[in-house]
Amino acid sequence: MTVDALTDVTGLRVGHAARRGDGWLTGTTVVLAPEGGATAAVDVRGGGPGTKETDALDPRNLVRKVDAVVLTGGSAYGLDAASGVMAWLEEQRRGVPVGKDPAQVVPVVPAACVFDLGRGGDFRARPDAATGRAAVEAAAASAPGARVPEGCVGAGTGAVAGRLKGGVGTASTVLDSGITVAALVVVNSAGAVADPETGVLYGELFQGRVDYPDERVHEAARRRLAETGGPDTPPPLNTTLAVVATDADLTKAQAQKVAGTAHDGIARAVRPVHLLHDGDTVFALATGARSLDAANPLALNDVLAAGADLVTRAIVRAVRAAESVAGPGGVWPSYGELYGGK
Repeated sequence: MTVDALTDVTGLRVGHAARRGDGWLTGTTVVLAPEGGATAAVDVRGGGPGTKETDALDPRNLVRKVDAVVLTGGSAYGLDAASGVMAWLEEQRRGVPVGKDPAQVVPVVPAACVFDLGRGGDFRARPDAATGRAAVEAAAASAPGARVPEGCVGAGTGAVAGRLKGGVGTASTVLDSGITVAALVVVNSAGAVADPETGVLYGELFQGRVDYPDERVHEAARRRLAETGGPDTPPPLNTTLAVVATDADLTKAQAQKVAGTAHDGIARAVRPVHLLHDGDTVFALATGARSLDAANPLALNDVLAAGADLVTRAIVRAVRAAESVAGPGGVWPSYGELYGGK
């Protein structure tokens, strides 16, 4: 049975950790690979990324597999969360062996951050190593194939999508070949996710299931959004992060192609995208359980197309699952509050 989430790729687990209240509105999400790790790659398109260990994923470099990927709030400060994940992995003796003793390993933990500083009211309230450890422990404790909480959880706790509340979303599919492809996205975009003229989510235009909001509802939503902005509103410093995963057996170069093509999924659902104050980053993970059709040199195309489509769908799910926030750090209504749920 599938749950329409990243965890439909057998072996992958997802854990969230977050803090809210008393100045806090932030968190961390960890994608934990199966024992032995997963082939990994990354593609960064935003002009202001905050990342860790992404150079290790270059196909020209030594590291072939990783044991975890960290997505975190807190801007560059929040990258400290990866240290907690590394410590947990070291205790499990998971990482690159660097000595005769099996305990002598160096975990490679790629990480990327979103900007959510001050959104809970306290600029200094951001994820740290303890947050990362809590998230990876939550992932390890989850059942195989478990459902993944969406909306204002983990790295999406303080996320904002344009002037709406952002969050975490996930989706999956099984191709005709039997290969599973899935995506998890943290939507924290400077660009808008909804068409200002109609209120329709851009991502839903690509899904063929568009119900245009009533004009009176849309006008009320526009008035509400206008009330939340103003001359004192800080400039957006945002980022959309994604992990696209598959159980296909991919090389690092093929995984990097998956990560690059998946950015198309962001571009369909967020406008504008990949700006200088974005840090848009996509990781790709391949567990290698299923082989591509060796007789078909274009077999990867189905994975590429599915990855981009799933990123778009995950963004829609993130925005629809998000809940409104009103606090000392700002006011961000949810799409559901403004337009109703489906």
